[in-house]
Amino acid sequence: MRRTFTWLPWVLLILVTLGFLAWQQYQQPKAPVAADGVKMPVEKVEPLVSTTRTGGIESYNAAVKVAAPAVVNIFTTQKVKKAEHPLLNDPAFREFFGDEVPDQFGQEQNENSLGSGVIVRSDGYILTNNHVIAQADQIVVGLNDGRRAVAKIIGTDPDSDLAVIKIELDKLPVLPFKLSANEVGDVVLAIGNPFGVGQTVTQGIISATNRSDLGINTYEDFIQTDAAINPGNSGGALIDVAGNLIGVNTAIFSQSGGSLGIGFAIPAKVCQQILNSILKDGRVVRGWLGISLMPVQQENILEPKQTGVVVADVLPQGPAAKAGIKKGDKIIQVNGETITSASHLINYVALQAPNSTIKVEVVRDDKPLTLNVVVTERKAQNNNSQYIPLPQ
Repeated sequence: MRRTFTWLPWVLLILVTLGFLAWQQYQQPKAPVAADGVKMPVEKVEPLVSTTRTGGIESYNAAVKVAAPAVVNIFTTQKVKKAEHPLLNDPAFREFFGDEVPDQFGQEQNENSLGSGVIVRSDGYILTNNHVIAQADQIVVGLNDGRRAVAKIIGTDPDSDLAVIKIELDKLPVLPFKLSANEVGDVVLAIGNPFGVGQTVTQGIISATNRSDLGINTYEDFIQTDAAINPGNSGGALIDVAGNLIGVNTAIFSQSGGSLGIGFAIPAKVCQQILNSILKDGRVVRGWLGISLMPVQQENILEPKQTGVVVADVLPQGPAAKAGIKKGDKIIQVNGETITSASHLINYVALQAPNSTIKVEVVRDDKPLTLNVVVTERKAQNNNSQYIPLPQ
C-alpha cells in the first residue's frame, strides 16, 4: 500500500508548479489590441536606469535606447508667394531700370520647417502637433536609424493641437502609452529635434499635472515639466524612466522664444483617445453647449476657492440657448458632477456624445435651477494664445 502511493507527492508537486506558472502568466500584462486588430505595445513598469554601487542613479541611457528610435524628426515644406515690392508697380521706377528690374518678386518659394513626432503603431501611424504639419505641402519623416519617408496626413484636431500622420515603412519601433497616473516630482525625459540640431534628450521632473485655463488650446489638461523644451521639440516625446510615452510636447511659456523651464505636454491618455477617434471616424467628435465662460469672482481672497463658472455669453440658437441657459447664470453641476473651472466644464461636455441630454444645475438670481441641454457636435475652431506653440 505504501509503495502504491509513493508517486502521489510528485504528482501534487508538478500540479502546484504548473498552477504557479499559469498564475504568473496570467499576471503578465497583455498587449492591448486596437479596434482594427493591431497589437499595441504594453506599458513598462520597471525603471530602465543604471545605478551606482550605492544605489544612486547613474544614467537613463537604457530608457533612452528604448524610446529614442520611436521619436522621429519631421521636415515640412510649404509653398508661399513672395511679397511683391511696391516700387515694382511704379512706372517711373520701371522706366529707369528697364529690363534690369528683378522679376522674382511675387513668385512662389518653398519654406521649410522642423518638428518632431512619435511612432505609436507598428503599421506607421505617428502622433505630432497639428501646428507642425498645418499648411504643409510635403511632410518628410526622418527616423533615428537614418531612413526617411514621405508621410500623409490621416487626421488633425486643431482644438487639442494634435495630428496623426502615416508612413509606409516596415520594422518600425513603437512607444507604449503610459495610461497610469503621473505624479509631481517624477523624473521625465524630453526627446525631440530642437532648433534642427538633431535628436536631443533633456531631463527634468513633472512640475504639475492637470494644467488648464492657459489659453494654449481649446481643450487643456497639460503635464507641466521643467525638462528643457525648445522650438523643434513640438510633437516630440515626454517619457518616463521606463521608456513609456507620458505625453507629446506642445508648448512653452517663454518671453524669449527659448526654454525657461515651463513646458507643457499633452498627456498620453488624451493622445490615445484622439488617435483612436481619428482612426475610427476621421475626426474627433466632441459635445458642445454654445456658451462662453468666465470664472466666479472671488470677493475675499481668504475664503475657500469657489466652484462653478459663470456664463459670459450664450450663442443664439445654440444648445444652451435652446435649453434656457442665460448670460450671468452660474453653472455649478453637470449630471451631478461639481464643476470646478471653465476647462473642467469644457472637457466634461466634450466627452458627451452629440444628441445626448445632460442635466445642468445653475444658480440664477440666487435660486437653483435644473435645465436639460441636448448636446450638439462641436466644430473645430482656431485659438489665439499668449503661450507659444513651439515653432517648427
